[in-house]
Amino acid sequence: MSFQAYINNIKTKTGKGPADFRELAEQKGFTQNREIKSTVKAGDIVKWLKDDFDLGHGHAMAIYALLKGIKNENSE
Repeated sequence: MSFQAYINNIKTKTGKGPADFRELAEQKGFTQNREIKSTVKAGDIVKWLKDDFDLGHGHAMAIYALLKGIKNENSE
């Protein structure tokens, strides 16, 4: 599955896109100035996404990759 397919599936399931998850991560205290805080681990974000949005591990990791800056909205 392409990265874009993950993002599209997440938006279909949750109604939220990358900008929404960036804002929510900031509100939850995972990020500051659009960067993941050094005290936050990938597992913390994955747990949040699984618990609050019922995302699977792969989809949660796609959002983590967005927040980390590894991928962006235009990644394939």
